[in-house]
Amino acid sequence: MIEVLAKLGRGPVFLAGEVLECVITFTNPLSASSTSASSEMLAWASAQIHCQFHASENRVALPPTDGSKHDVQAENETVFVPNRGERGQCILSTPPKILFCDLRLDPGESKSYSYCETLPVDGPPSFRGQSVKYVYKLTIGCQRVNSPIKLLRVPFRVLVLHGLKDYQFPQDEAVAPSNPFLEEEEGLKKDSRLADLATELLMVATSRRSLHLYNISNTRGKVGTFCIFKTVYKIGEDVIGTFNFSEGDIPCLQFSVSLQTEESIQEEFQRRRGQPVSFTVHARHQESCLHTAQSSFSLPIPLSSTPGFTTNIVSLKWRLHFEFVTSGESAGSCLVRGSQSEAVTWTGVEQMEVDTFSWDLPIKVLPTNPILASYVSQFSSTNSITI
Repeated sequence: MIEVLAKLGRGPVFLAGEVLECVITFTNPLSASSTSASSEMLAWASAQIHCQFHASENRVALPPTDGSKHDVQAENETVFVPNRGERGQCILSTPPKILFCDLRLDPGESKSYSYCETLPVDGPPSFRGQSVKYVYKLTIGCQRVNSPIKLLRVPFRVLVLHGLKDYQFPQDEAVAPSNPFLEEEEGLKKDSRLADLATELLMVATSRRSLHLYNISNTRGKVGTFCIFKTVYKIGEDVIGTFNFSEGDIPCLQFSVSLQTEESIQEEFQRRRGQPVSFTVHARHQESCLHTAQSSFSLPIPLSSTPGFTTNIVSLKWRLHFEFVTSGESAGSCLVRGSQSEAVTWTGVEQMEVDTFSWDLPIKVLPTNPILASYVSQFSSTNSITI
């Protein structure tokens, strides 16, 4: 028996273009209850990264695959196929790398191998939507002599930040930013600089503030104004906005604000013409606001959510969805006078004519530092199997 343990060095979340590093340890455990321990032998082990794509048959019409090409090797249990037995199709993969050949482990002995690979920058981000899914995995294949291949899959998350692909790093290392207290290899140094560059670009893009004012009105008149200071955010940030109803002509009884994603299939891949868009609510604020002059809301963008992106099949956009309930009468008629003789008591009316209307405000949501996103990731940095 051999235990195979794979551990991602920095966590299960990466930016496209970064270097993924995984340490794979092979151990022949020495059990205290075992009376006759023996050496174990593995013929070879290999590792490869791939992105698996799966689409809902009810929502997405993919072009037919060529079924005439029958891959005999894919059915052979002694051939390393990383996505064997998984749903969907493999749309992206890196070249496989051999970790070792003919490994012999004595009882209690273990050996570790480091796997490093740059994540492709032209792939989609990790996404689990209502219509499509993009899932990234690192697969380690191991085989004993004359035995089927055993696969250890390590799922991880990929964030895509546009603009990193075309950036050219300085050739002169003397002027490049570096930490003089750390000795880093060239690949890891460039990888850390890529993460620092991404953090800087995100900071610049999301720190710009400018006042955006919107008049809220319906067919009967003005309800109020809405104020927001920026429309570009990182996942993990809070979307903050304020309302001013004091200048409105129409009394607002209630409002709600929803933070939503809009998942739409490109027209050529839609199952039905005019197919409706899928919406997902990530946060919601609702408030009764009759006789309220000002109000505000704060909606957190979950770190586990996917930033906006577009592929040839699907598009994901973010928006704020507003719903307002207004009175069909003046503000004074929303209260009635009681029948007490000694004191005056004002109570709400039992019935009231109301109008409802909605409004959508598009916003842009970008990735964040992958280390920060790793804290809430559903994936584990350590995975293992027994052969």
